Order: sequence, then structure tokens, then C-alpha cells
Amino acid sequence: MAAVFGDAARSGVARRNLEVRRHLSRLNKPSVKSIKSPDGDIIDCVHISHQPAFDHPFLKNHTVQMRPSYHPEGLFSQSKKMDKKETGPKPIAQLWHMNGRCPEGTIPIRRTREEDMLRASSIKTYGKKIHKSIPRPTSLAPEPDLITQNGHQHAIAYVEGDQYYGAKATINVWDPKIQQPNEFSLSQLWILGGSFASDLNSIEAGWQVSPDLYGDNNTRLFTYWTSDAYQATGCYNLLCSGFIQINNEIAMGASIYPLSSYRSSQYDISILVWKDPKEGNWWMQFGNDYVLGYWPAFLFSYLSDSASMIEWGGEVVNSESDGQHTTTQMGSGHFPEEGFGKASYIRNIQIVDESNNLRAPKDIGIFTEESSCYDVQLGKNGEWGSYFYYGGPGRNPNCP
Repeated sequence: MAAVFGDAARSGVARRNLEVRRHLSRLNKPSVKSIKSPDGDIIDCVHISHQPAFDHPFLKNHTVQMRPSYHPEGLFSQSKKMDKKETGPKPIAQLWHMNGRCPEGTIPIRRTREEDMLRASSIKTYGKKIHKSIPRPTSLAPEPDLITQNGHQHAIAYVEGDQYYGAKATINVWDPKIQQPNEFSLSQLWILGGSFASDLNSIEAGWQVSPDLYGDNNTRLFTYWTSDAYQATGCYNLLCSGFIQINNEIAMGASIYPLSSYRSSQYDISILVWKDPKEGNWWMQFGNDYVLGYWPAFLFSYLSDSASMIEWGGEVVNSESDGQHTTTQMGSGHFPEEGFGKASYIRNIQIVDESNNLRAPKDIGIFTEESSCYDVQLGKNGEWGSYFYYGGPGRNPNCP
């Protein structure tokens, strides 16, 4: 009898290994050149027309849009102004740049390894958010206990009640400590359309530390999208068909370098996501110089028109593994009241309006499930515009 079980187990493992190899061959496209990053990643330079997006049946005959028809008004005047300042946070790059660059006509893709896939609960869920993990400010959630049932906690600023065609933010970059591998910590912006039920559309971008997804504790640039509230559609980075990348310098999911440290140098990244008024695609820009690519309009229902809510802030998973709140940090791991150089910030938060203008958001709300674990504090001044400090240590005497 034991032999029969042994054979069944072996054939199950063999079947899973075969599935993993098949999926890897779909994800890892043939490359023109490969670069080994100091952090152990392999970055493959893949011809732009061979990227994973083109596995999508609707994109078989798609002509890549190599640049957006329009940038939001107010972007370049602001960029030039920012460039003149010698003080303040320094520009940021990615760790793999130390060992090479991808040639024109290719895009850099972080190679998926077998062990990355084996960490996922199933091949189907690899590269996907497992829980619905959208912060629901109380105005949208009649029963507060609905908010925390999935173990995700947030400290965010948000706007709602208008039509939004994009959002921008400059996000302080840290390396929060994660208590255990199935938890993560991220800082991002969310562009949302639809209800919080089964039809939510979301475009997300920022930085994350996710041991389960990447196999380490590095701080990495990421994107996410879904058109059905994280059920069947969407994924992180380029781990499914969807986002079309045009840029040969920035790799989704690659480590960001350098990072901020407590009472020392501060670094941040600027992210802009906006809807091209002519083509209707949602574009993403990283920093002042890198237009990364776009999510084609057809991927979405509500967002094919506009977004109804924008959120900026931090999110962690609190799995309460030992019956206590996690010690996973959000942001820098310090509370907002500590301020610059100690707490994490998101500054110059803006929205794109129906005239394709970048402007300061009106009536900003804030939301956190447990302010004694992770908190958020709004501010406003000339140089940083609308900004906030956010984050915290998780478990502490006031957050058991």
C-alpha cells in the first residue's frame, strides 16, 4: 500500500515539475543578452516584440505604441524646476545597472526561476495577489470589520467623488523588515474604478519587499493590475500578458538602489500613471526620464473610461502567525510624527484631471485600520505640495 502512495506522490511531483517548466518557458522569453545583477537576479534583454504581453489573444496583431500621444500638462515645467535643485533626495537607479544595460529595441525582464514558482501556493496563483487587498476607507465600507478580514493593513491618503485620469507621487524608498516570508510590505499608488465587489479595476505601482514573490528581502519596483478584484485577471510586473513595456532601461520587479536609511541619506522614486486621451491606454512613467510602457485600454471595464478613486500609501500583510500582531514594518518602520529622515513620506501627490492637467488633489482623506500599529499624517507646503508621512513598526506595546 505504501508503495502505491509513494508512486502517486512521485507522479504528482513529476506532474507539477513539468507544469512549472512549461510555465517558465512561457514566462522566460528568448533573450538577446543576459545580465547578472549583484543581488543574484538574471535580467534578460528580450526583443520588444517577444515580451509576455503578446501572448494575449487580443494583442496578437497589436502595433506597439512607442510613445504616448500626450503627456499630462504641467509635467515638464515641473521636472525642469526639480532638476535645478541640487539639494534634496538623489535620483535612483536599479542594482543590475552596475553590471550592464539592455540594447535599444529590447526590454529588460527579470528571469523567473523554478524556485520562485515553487514558493507559490499553485502555478495558477504565481505572480498574483492572493487576497483582495484594496484599502477601503470607511466611507465606502459600511461595516468596518469587513476591512481587516483579509489580514492586510494600510496607512493611506485618498481622493474620491470625481473622475480621475491619472495620479503622480514621489515615494520615499526604504527596506522594511518582514517578519515571515508569506508577508510583504509595500508603498504605492492605486488607480481604482468600479465597486469593491467582484468588478474592481485597479492599476498599482510602487515599491515592495515580498520574500514569497522574489525569494529575498530586497526593495523592488513593481506594478500590478486587475479588472475583476484580483480574481482571475492581472498580475505583478510582466508575469502575465497585459502591460506592454517599451523602455530598455528599467526592469519591473528589479531591486531599487540606493535606499534611504534612518537619520541619513534619503532617496525617493517618482511614479506617474496617466490615461492617454487619444488612444485611451494607461501609461506609466518612472522618474523624469523613463516612460516605461502602458496597459492597453481593453484590459479594463471601468478604467477604459476613468478612475473614481485614487489612493497613495503603504500596505502590509499581518498574518498574526503567533496570535500576535506582526512585527512587519511599513515604510521605514517608524511612526509619521518622527518626520523627515526617520519616517517614510509620499510627497507631491497629484491627480490628472479631465483636461489632462496635473493638479493638487482636493479634499484628501486618510485611512488606517489600526493607527497604533501603522499611522498616516497629512501635510502641505510649497516645495512638497500635498504630502504625508506614513508607516510604523507593527507590533509594539500599543499594538499587541
